[in-house]
This record gives sequence, C-alpha cells and structure tokens, in this order.
Amino acid sequence: MGEPVRVLVTGAAGQIAYSLLYSIAKGDVFGKDQPLVLVLLDITPMMTVLEGVVMELQDCALPLLREVIPTDKEEVAFKDLDVAILVGSMPRREGMERKDLLKANVKIFKSQGAALDKYAKKTVKVVVVGNPANTNCLIASKSAPSIPKENFSCLTRLDHNRAKSQIALKLGVTANDVKNVIIWGNHSSTQYPDVNHAKVNVKGKEVGVYEAIKDDSWLKGDFILTVQQRGAAVIKARKLSSAMSAAKAICDHVRDIWFGTPAGEFVSMGVISDGNSYGVPEDLLYSFPVVIKDKTWKFVEGLPINDFSREKMDLTAKELTEEKETAVEFLSSA
Repeated sequence: MGEPVRVLVTGAAGQIAYSLLYSIAKGDVFGKDQPLVLVLLDITPMMTVLEGVVMELQDCALPLLREVIPTDKEEVAFKDLDVAILVGSMPRREGMERKDLLKANVKIFKSQGAALDKYAKKTVKVVVVGNPANTNCLIASKSAPSIPKENFSCLTRLDHNRAKSQIALKLGVTANDVKNVIIWGNHSSTQYPDVNHAKVNVKGKEVGVYEAIKDDSWLKGDFILTVQQRGAAVIKARKLSSAMSAAKAICDHVRDIWFGTPAGEFVSMGVISDGNSYGVPEDLLYSFPVVIKDKTWKFVEGLPINDFSREKMDLTAKELTEEKETAVEFLSSA
C-alpha cells in the first residue's frame, strides 16, 4: 500500500468540495491502491458544517482513507502536504466590483502561499480553483518563493471539458471521441476555446474538428460564446454555481498531474507563462495546452496560430495583465 498521500482541500465545507471529497477518497484521483490523508480547511464559522462532512466521509467506510483532519488553522492545514487543492475563495457578491473581489482574494492567497512556503513539502503540487483562479494562483506562487513556480497551476479543465462536450454533442459522438481542444488564457469570459488543433473520432476515423463539423460560423461564434458563458448559464438555471462538473474537472486535472497525459493527447491548464513560444507575456498565469510526464508539465510547442486565434489570445492576455497589475498593487499592502 505504501505511504499515504497527504492532500489538502480548502473551502472544504463548500459545495464543490462536497462533490470532490468523495471522488478523491474513493481513489478516482490517486489510484485504487493509494492510501490518503485528507486535510480539510475552512473558515472558523464553517467548522460545525465541516464536522458533518467529516462524519459523512467516515460513514462512506472507504478503505483508502487513513485519516481526515478538519481545521481552521493554516499551520495545521499546510503541514507536509503532497497536494493542495485551493477551492476556497471570496465569492463575488452582488454589486461587488471585480477590483474588490481581487483585493479580498489577494489577502487570502498571499496568506495561503506563505503557509505553503513555510509548512508544505517543497515538491507540493498546488491547484487553484477559487476565482479569479489565474490571478489567485499567481499571488499564491509569488508568496511561496521556495516552491518552484511550475508546481502551481489553476483549473481551466472545466472549460476544456465544456468545449469537448459541446463538440461531442454537436457531432453525436461521446466526449471521449474528442481530443486536444485548447483553452487559452484566463478562466473568465475572455478565455479562448480553440478547436483548430482538435481531433474527433468519427466512425473509427480521426478527423479535424473543423472538417468534421463543417460549420465555421458556429465554431467561431456560438460555440465559443457557449463555453465562455457556461458558468453563468448554470448559475442562472440552478441558482448555484457549477459544483459537480467543477469537482469532476479538478479530479481530471490532478489525476493528469499525478499519472501524466495519455500519448498523443494534451490538456489545458493555467500555468506560469515563462518560456512559452506563443507570444504570451512572461510572468502571467495563463491557460495553455500542456502534456504531463513524471508529474512535470511541458508546453505543447509548434501549433500554428491563425489571425483569429491571435486576436483572442492577446485579448485574454491583456485582461490577465490588468488583473495582475491590480493584484500586485494590493499585494504590497495586504
């Protein structure tokens, strides 16, 4: 069985975590024979709710779950971690400016970054889910100088899965038949879902998505809008934000970091832009196509970028640069 992997989930009393914890604890992410210690962090007023979550995890009677540690203290939560999944963040309230949201979150992620730096293993893999995810992730990384920047990533896999599934629905195939869609940029409505390099298996034959769909105006219009605005559409319908699909995407993202990506396939994740060959400015946390091997990601290189894509990639980079500048201002005063 080996040593348990120590995994932190923050915002552990929230609804994404409620879908996520069971999947992790039953072995969907780290494998069916990998014992786990789950550390659950939330704010002090949520501790009673968190006790209920702990009871339920116990009641699942899961063979891999060695220990569950609920806490509201960073020094307990971040100790000796192998993996940190940072779901908790300040949600956007009605009438709240994006700037106010950034300010509140800079404070949280500066503090959690410093705690990672001080208490976690230097090999820790950190995944940021809480929005604005890209900038929160950048702030956490900057606040943890002793942990390699490459160990930090943010979730754009939900957008990636949304894009994959829209293509599959359009063609009447399964999501598994679609591969190599790309989400470029920010996990916001400026993100660019790109299927120029995506392939789809139609009746046993692999073809490009543009060739298979034969509807360029849909691919350049409604398809992109649907993926960009899907989060808002779910909230409008459910009166709650996407939790089940977000939890599934987190599992996909972390499992790929742990076990690597399948041969011939790449995935999207927000990573540090340093050294990219796609003209994205350095020192941004930007979503790219990556392949992963031995728990290390690499950019997918050499994909041709047309003018349509270039414009969309630059637009989302501009938004991220502005977010970063605002956040860095707050960082010095946080």
